[in-house]
Amino acid sequence: MIFALIVVPVLGLFFGVHRYLWCRLVRDTTKPGSRLRGVGTAAAFALPLIALAALLSGPAGVPFPVQQILAWPGYLWLAMVLYLTLALLAGEAVRAAGLWALRRREPAEPDPPATAPAAPAGPPGPASPSPVPSRTPTLLPPGTPALPPPATPPRRLFLARAVAAGASLAATAAVGYGTATTLRGPVVKRVTIPLAKLPRAAHGFRIAVVSDIHLGPILGRAHTRRVVEAVNSTSPDLVAVVGDLVDGSVADLGPAAEPLRELRSRHGAYFVTGNHEYYSGAGQWVDHVRELGIHPLENARTALPGFDLAGVNDITGQTEGAGPDYDRALSGRDPARAVVLMAHQPVTIHDTVRFGVDLQLSGHTHGGQMWPFTYIAAATNPTVAGLRRYGDTQLYVTRGAGTWGPPVRLGVPPDVTVVELASLRA
Repeated sequence: MIFALIVVPVLGLFFGVHRYLWCRLVRDTTKPGSRLRGVGTAAAFALPLIALAALLSGPAGVPFPVQQILAWPGYLWLAMVLYLTLALLAGEAVRAAGLWALRRREPAEPDPPATAPAAPAGPPGPASPSPVPSRTPTLLPPGTPALPPPATPPRRLFLARAVAAGASLAATAAVGYGTATTLRGPVVKRVTIPLAKLPRAAHGFRIAVVSDIHLGPILGRAHTRRVVEAVNSTSPDLVAVVGDLVDGSVADLGPAAEPLRELRSRHGAYFVTGNHEYYSGAGQWVDHVRELGIHPLENARTALPGFDLAGVNDITGQTEGAGPDYDRALSGRDPARAVVLMAHQPVTIHDTVRFGVDLQLSGHTHGGQMWPFTYIAAATNPTVAGLRRYGDTQLYVTRGAGTWGPPVRLGVPPDVTVVELASLRA
């Protein structure tokens, strides 16, 4: 029942938006019965169905090659729908102003002809009945073609086409730029974070933080290679992979993850699960990243020179009885040593504070990925991106290296962040 209450309005909104797009991009810009209108109408039916198929093919267990075929047009169209709708809504003001101007310039309809003057009186004759206008519609002879509907005035048609063309150009430019930003790979960011308990010997320790790689039907082996090259270019002391590595099974995405074997750092690479691992089979991926030479931290801790590194499972694992366990990850540690915690979602920061963690490294938000979803991400996460302090605990959130859904990033490019730890005693 709850599922239906959610799905029905969402589908209604989805198809309602497509109806609006058809009206503004097809109906208002083409002539009835024209080939362009036919093609536009067919596309208005096909594209939303392809997008839905791309969204549902993974959960439905569709063969992976078919998922890949559906993913590019389906997910890119979802991004186009967003920016076409925003651009057309902005264009409504232009449209309204143009129609107002056209109404002022168009001539008014002519007044009906005046009644003819009465004929001069003639010799009296038999009275004739006054003519009564017939209310019976005039019937056309058989075989006479029906009259076409009145044509759209040329100036109004030009205005509709101008608004549609401007919106289409703006949306295409936004999606194209966002796709190119994604496919260029992550940029390297650097941030220095002082830790009060960090000894002088560990001053300058560099952690390459990467999250939300999201290997799937769109982002594959080439994307992994770009991420690995970005990480290795920083020559880090340690690599922290903070969840959401994949969107799919090991059978489908194992080859795409293979370049992770080439990660290089002095103290190795570590991994914690994200919510998408639990959608994809977390157990199989924990085992597979271990085979790739990456150390999973499942509610566990390891000692490194100068500080402890801990990791907790993502909160989505609670549905499988494998959620975050802070007691298991942090109990028995020396409180005099600094501890850095890997936790996928920043919303866990309030639990982290209670356990006296010095620094939490997170991802999950993608920085919002595409404007205006940045506002939604800000409303649902304590920190969307960057560094923030919560009491004695600091939280750093990376924007992630990949994308979920449309391979589009607008305003928030992907990143790998080099966190350099600083000792106050140095």
